[in-house]
Amino acid sequence: MKTLSQKNITLNSDQQDHLQKVNDVIRSSLDSEVPLINQVSKHIIDGGGKKMRPQCLLNLAGLAGGIKDIHYQLAAIVEFIHTATLLHDDVVDDSDTRRSSPTANIKFGNSASILVGDFIYSRSFQMMVELDNIEIMDILAYTTNKIAEGEVLQLINKNNFDVFQDDYFKVIQAKTGVLFEACGKLACIANKCTLNQKKSLSLIGEIFGQIYQLIDDVLDYSGDTARIGKNLGDDLKDGKMTLPLIFAAEKANINDREIIKNAINHGDFSQLTRIISIINKTNSIDFVKKIIKAKLAILELEMSYFKDNIYKDRMMDFISSSIKRNF
Repeated sequence: MKTLSQKNITLNSDQQDHLQKVNDVIRSSLDSEVPLINQVSKHIIDGGGKKMRPQCLLNLAGLAGGIKDIHYQLAAIVEFIHTATLLHDDVVDDSDTRRSSPTANIKFGNSASILVGDFIYSRSFQMMVELDNIEIMDILAYTTNKIAEGEVLQLINKNNFDVFQDDYFKVIQAKTGVLFEACGKLACIANKCTLNQKKSLSLIGEIFGQIYQLIDDVLDYSGDTARIGKNLGDDLKDGKMTLPLIFAAEKANINDREIIKNAINHGDFSQLTRIISIINKTNSIDFVKKIIKAKLAILELEMSYFKDNIYKDRMMDFISSSIKRNF
């Protein structure tokens, strides 16, 4: 079995074929008689996204017993849910850049972004109904409800300095972890998974989603703009207390703590350089990296319960490549 230190980030032709089948479902399902819907949908779907959630679902399906035709449908549904949340998020956060390109709200306006997001959300539920499987409906109804809760929690926490680690993890589990967790659950559809396998696949998805968000939050204060495809300090501008800043506030002296508090409470982007200096001084990035490593150990343990095969190697490569892009 490969370990998480052995990284291979290139998709082979078989993996590309699987993703192409997902893309085919996406394109055929997004077709609308309304030109603006097609324009906005094409802008965000073709915007260079890595299809992380479809990749995760397909890899876990392979691990669960094999990739079936239904998994392409499920991967497309998951990507639709994610895409809808991106369209809504960018309006709420007043974002102007995603994947190194203008966001849909900048190009088409807030109203179009929200309404097309609603269209994509509703289309995902149409696709669920067509599959006529109550387990799928149950998984995804729960998932979308939790994502909405996470969005509201994040809104409540905006410009609020008094956000602590427990608050932060509740938000990232709801906003990011729960959809990857759903990928693990959906991987067992049409596969004969044991109860323990279902639990492991669900946990693998959940933990990976949390790691992915943790990395994203670290990059907001330490990444390269050209490489990560978004502006440095976006979370500060949006008044979000993410884990690097939460830890920095816990360890900072009184003066530095006050700087963080004022910057968050007022979304003061002009303080970014000073905030990064405080983060570095308190070793906050190293602290978050330790948490990521601890979660990676859980992932590796859960993966060890499955037999060695090509899908296990692919999932290990997928996890490793997602981390390697940043660390």
